[in-house]
Amino acid sequence: MKVVGSAVVGVDRGRVWAALQDPAVLVRTIPGCKRLEATGADTYRMTVTAGVASIKGVYEGEVALSDPEEPEGFTLRARGAGAPGTVDATVRIRLSEVDGGSTRVDYDAEAVVGGMIGGVGQRMLGSVAKKTAGEFFTAVEHHLRGGAATVTAEPAPAETTPAQAAAGPVVPATTPAAPGTSAAVPGPTPAVAGASPATTGAAVAVPASSPAATSPATTAVPATVGQVFERPRAERGSSGTPVWPVLTAFGMGAGVALGSAVIGWLLGRSGRR
Repeated sequence: MKVVGSAVVGVDRGRVWAALQDPAVLVRTIPGCKRLEATGADTYRMTVTAGVASIKGVYEGEVALSDPEEPEGFTLRARGAGAPGTVDATVRIRLSEVDGGSTRVDYDAEAVVGGMIGGVGQRMLGSVAKKTAGEFFTAVEHHLRGGAATVTAEPAPAETTPAQAAAGPVVPATTPAAPGTSAAVPGPTPAVAGASPATTGAAVAVPASSPAATSPATTAVPATVGQVFERPRAERGSSGTPVWPVLTAFGMGAGVALGSAVIGWLLGRSGRR
């Protein structure tokens, strides 16, 4: 099956590129995605709920990002299997700038579908695929515009040496910044034009009221092997039918049946008299 389409994201190309490379963003913007676990460089084990019409289920599989040409495009390869069937897809994604600071995303996908879901007509599958892609890019734009909360990632388990275990945990000392002062952001930062080499990698002071301190990151943080990213439970939706409505309906049905039996017995008794 071949699916070709495009979408326009109202954010500049650099930020869209970074978002599409960031597993913390992908886990909450891919429709139905519940979990991503890093298994290698730009390779993840994925758990996603998907389906067509009444054929729905949970898929376990892998997704890999390859052939990067920053910020113009990359290739996404995904394969998964579940009760509804199997999916093996290769998607080439291209990013281009459009007027107004937006980004046009073109995708060209080749997919092989098997199992029960493979029995669905190609036209319906293509329609569902395009709808899902539209929801994905809309969610990416919503995230980049600040409509999404931070995704917490579970770090990979770290090895502890005997010396570290004896010394106990090390707690870095922090000093709260005074109101109205600038907050120091540690870590390596790009060199500023005209700055001396000694300033490269040093902490940079960012005003506490600066929008950059609260806006979504534009640079993807590389994931370590074993690191897990999960969609917040509040965004997963209902996992099944609530038990209380079922019990209430069952009780009402039983009451109606019992009442009908009693009425029938009384009428029959009156008729014999």
